[in-house]
Amino acid sequence: MLEQTLVVIKPDGLKKSLTGNILTRLSEAKLCIVGAKVVRVSKELAEEHYAHLKDKPFFQEVIKYICGESYGEGYRRVLALVYQGEDAINKVRKLAGSTNPEEAEATTIRGQFGRLTTKGLFENVLHCSANSEDALKEIRLWFEPDEIIDDLYPTQTIQMTVKKNIWKKE
Repeated sequence: MLEQTLVVIKPDGLKKSLTGNILTRLSEAKLCIVGAKVVRVSKELAEEHYAHLKDKPFFQEVIKYICGESYGEGYRRVLALVYQGEDAINKVRKLAGSTNPEEAEATTIRGQFGRLTTKGLFENVLHCSANSEDALKEIRLWFEPDEIIDDLYPTQTIQMTVKKNIWKKE
């Protein structure tokens, strides 16, 4: 079944220069990248993404983690990708490994590159959608339709006026 999944390489993955390694490992799934961008994660985006954890005692630490607050100004960003292909969600999750890096098999991305901090926070280097419902919600949260090569979901066209930065002419 053709599926889409969101993958987010988190700030610790960027700080440790693991982007190439992670993308190489994900290429084993033989999926197609249909969207990719570097994102500075706002607190609002992080809270919406992790809304299902809002009642957990570690919620604020997770928000700080995905926003890159612990890694310095140069690492307050993530690489967000949309992969598409047959059984994409399961293929990516199998390569990623368990959310807890200490429980992840050593051959998985999280098993190889993740760690558990002394504060008990999982630095697991990437996020991947858990199921098709999460993938739909997450892709729509992280990407605008025009940022994805394929038409994944129904869209509508609206007329609006926006303020936008453009490259300055010299």
